[in-house]
Amino acid sequence: MPLLQKALGYVPPGTVFHTVDEVAKRLRPDVPVQCVFPEFVRGQAQKFTSQFPGRVLYAVKCNPGSEFLCHMYDAGVRHFDVASLDEVRLVRSLFKTAQLHFMHPVKSREAIRLAYKMGVRTFSLDTAAELIKILEETKSAKDLSLFVRLAVSGNSAAYDLSGKFGAAPSSAANLLRHAQKVAHKVGVCFHVGSQCMDPAAYRAAIERASAVVMKAKVKIDILDIGGGFPATYPGMKPAPLESYMNVLVDAAKPFTRQGVELWCEPGRAMVAAGASMLVRVNLRKGRRLFINDGTYGSLFDAGTLNWRYPVRLVRPLIKVGKNSKDPNSRLPSEKMVQFSFYGPTCDNLDKMKGPFLLPEDTQEGDWVEIGMMGAYGAAMKTHFNGFYASLAATVWPEAPPFIFDRASRHRSPALKKDAAVAPKLSSESSPVAVKSAR
Repeated sequence: MPLLQKALGYVPPGTVFHTVDEVAKRLRPDVPVQCVFPEFVRGQAQKFTSQFPGRVLYAVKCNPGSEFLCHMYDAGVRHFDVASLDEVRLVRSLFKTAQLHFMHPVKSREAIRLAYKMGVRTFSLDTAAELIKILEETKSAKDLSLFVRLAVSGNSAAYDLSGKFGAAPSSAANLLRHAQKVAHKVGVCFHVGSQCMDPAAYRAAIERASAVVMKAKVKIDILDIGGGFPATYPGMKPAPLESYMNVLVDAAKPFTRQGVELWCEPGRAMVAAGASMLVRVNLRKGRRLFINDGTYGSLFDAGTLNWRYPVRLVRPLIKVGKNSKDPNSRLPSEKMVQFSFYGPTCDNLDKMKGPFLLPEDTQEGDWVEIGMMGAYGAAMKTHFNGFYASLAATVWPEAPPFIFDRASRHRSPALKKDAAVAPKLSSESSPVAVKSAR
């Protein structure tokens, strides 16, 4: 095996692991490994497409990994919310017939022009200047679908997105009037904020959109309620997805009764539980664990936003000598204590307060699985200090339970037998099982 592959970690393409513990035992990785759960990604995609009464656009920015995109495509997702020219190129390279929608309200002229050439016909905006840019760079094309981004409150979200984009109601009404004159279709879009914990936030936003449309005296074609659908994290247990669907369907009746189409842009709820990070402890200082991933890697939210994630010690037992100091030679302590994490870079900001509950004897050489890392984890990584790893492993058919109680779960013999075969991908998707995560 080449020296570089040994240093970075390497797995033959097509390998599928049954559990995260097996990833640790077989690879014994010195770099962080993104463990991907296709079963969950596909299941969530099917859940959204079956429950939402309209068009589902996956928000690519949340996790642009090719494997995630391929599994969603195979589960029936055909529309993608792209926020940059690179995202346009990525999705188009994977799926020639997918529908791409450029829902970022501020775009460069080059991005608008080249995206249009690659088949993008949907653009959002929140200013007259952006509307002019779109018209000039598409040469006033007659097949445009233009969305006016409306400013709404993000008070019910764990991460408020209301401060950067969105037109005030009076400005939005004027933009709708202008857009209707030049676009093939017009719509209103908004975003209630990431990890929205209150379904009523969608009702308030839809009602605000209705007031704007009435003021503009314009018949819109599409209402895009954006993203914000939440996932379950420690300390954050939202209402079931069905509750959100019931509220927005009821609130949108004034629109749907007039034939207005509904769109949504889920991201976090689609993929958060679709991956976990397997990290290794490099050093322990009291209740501080120095691990090989951090805020400049996959754990940006854990450090910057103090976002808590479920964790689990991974200590696959191996046969070694009686006097071995390898932590993987003995069972972990049953006593659980609180730890904080420190990342591998030299920056003092590279720390994650937590607290993270792990066995009392967690030490150097142990692995820790950090769950719910499918959303924004891989997407936020940097190369700072030279710490960057893109190793990914497919774990199938196991889906990740939130409480990390894999040891108590039992599968039927048939299911165990099926685990040896990776899920098939569509003819338009890349056959990815273990690969470098984007």
